[in-house]
Amino acid sequence: MCGIAGEICPAGGVTGERAHAAQDAMKRRGPDQNGIYMSNKAVLIHTRLCVVDIENGRQPMSCMYDGNRYVIVYNGELYNTAEVRSRLLEHGCEFTGHSDTEVVLNAFAVFGSDCVNQFNGIFAFAIWDEQKRRLFFARDRIGVKPFFYTIDNDRFVFSSEIKGILAQTDRQPEIDAQGVMEIMLIGPGRTPGYGVFKGVEELKPAHCGFYDEDGLRIYRYWHLQDCEHTETFEQTAEHVRYLVTDAITRQLVSDVPIGTFLSGGLDSSLISSVASRVLKERGERLRTFTINYKDNGKYFQATKFQPNSDSDFVGQMVDYLGCESHMIEIDTPALTKALFHAVDARDLPGMADVDSSLLLFCDEIKQHVTVALSGECADEIFGGYPWYRDPTVRAVNGFPWAQSTSYRAEFIRPEFTSQISPNDYVQDKYLATVRETSKLPDLSPLESRMKEMVNLNHHWFMQTLLDDKVAEKNENHL
Repeated sequence: MCGIAGEICPAGGVTGERAHAAQDAMKRRGPDQNGIYMSNKAVLIHTRLCVVDIENGRQPMSCMYDGNRYVIVYNGELYNTAEVRSRLLEHGCEFTGHSDTEVVLNAFAVFGSDCVNQFNGIFAFAIWDEQKRRLFFARDRIGVKPFFYTIDNDRFVFSSEIKGILAQTDRQPEIDAQGVMEIMLIGPGRTPGYGVFKGVEELKPAHCGFYDEDGLRIYRYWHLQDCEHTETFEQTAEHVRYLVTDAITRQLVSDVPIGTFLSGGLDSSLISSVASRVLKERGERLRTFTINYKDNGKYFQATKFQPNSDSDFVGQMVDYLGCESHMIEIDTPALTKALFHAVDARDLPGMADVDSSLLLFCDEIKQHVTVALSGECADEIFGGYPWYRDPTVRAVNGFPWAQSTSYRAEFIRPEFTSQISPNDYVQDKYLATVRETSKLPDLSPLESRMKEMVNLNHHWFMQTLLDDKVAEKNENHL
């Protein structure tokens, strides 16, 4: 995970006097290397966690194409690097290394903004076009990598973190009535595209844009689209098997040690199994990491979310994989202390002990590997939550995981509720997402509702988990 930031003013006058402050604000994201590109029109800032092509992947990175110079800061992982590189070689591009950063940069030089449609990966990046005095920026389809921005006195300022925005501007970390509603009613999630603090926005997933002398223009380049399913059950099973295996295998490209989270549940066990097989073919042994809480066996209680303790199955998976297993136990006092660091990492209130436990877990994992794969967000895709399975929960009007708006509103002062109705605020966001759900005509009520559930999870619940995972990983350089 890396950090990117920058300040753009196509008319000139950029001093970059706060570039190092922004870099320091993101140093947890990239402890291995850092760099700054500076001109009087643009400053691009980078902090790097080295994973692929450690020497030749330094940033900011520049290239020349058709007489023009392009400069990039990039945070991401491109999983089809070889395929895109092959196309670029046909256009006469030359490469000095094997990093995906160089491929993304050259792809924009050759294909322009259409480059995002060729990428299979997770990313947030910005590319400065020196000739056109224009910045192009983009975020991956799911929104794994963050990208915050603000317009400040005709300057476009961006960063991987809100604290990076504040470090480059005179903006104060203030919230208004809408910000209060976000924290109290939507939290630990956020409305897509909203930065909570006044004046701070977030580029939505699957969006890209330009900033130049004509101002800011943002476009959506991808969305979930409902299509007719024509495969048989057997074909579907084989197709899903291929997609899952391919996704895992592509994420195992690394020049540094790699491992997996292993809870004992289906998702992490599947990922660990595929990863173990691939690493064995390389002559390597998989390292797995499992979290346990002191006295968990004594106090564990089954719920609809967690019908049994996954830890019961960890030992079976370790024996099956023949992996190097690490069991990390965390106690309540440590969790409590880490809550403060977890809030610092997120820049906003989050998921309490979920955040702090992940932070401590990642801190221990970093002692052994730099990259670790997890099964986070598989439940959103494969229907693992109660609102997919339970008809009663599924039929609830509103976000099925957030049915406490009235209770939460009791903690909000009248000066804010007089401006914004809490129930309307949440319900309007729910209905807007439902209305934009892509659905084929003539669906049954059940199928129609399931499409809505997928879209709601994609835009809301999944984003909350991604915020949590990205923040805590960055705090501990994982």
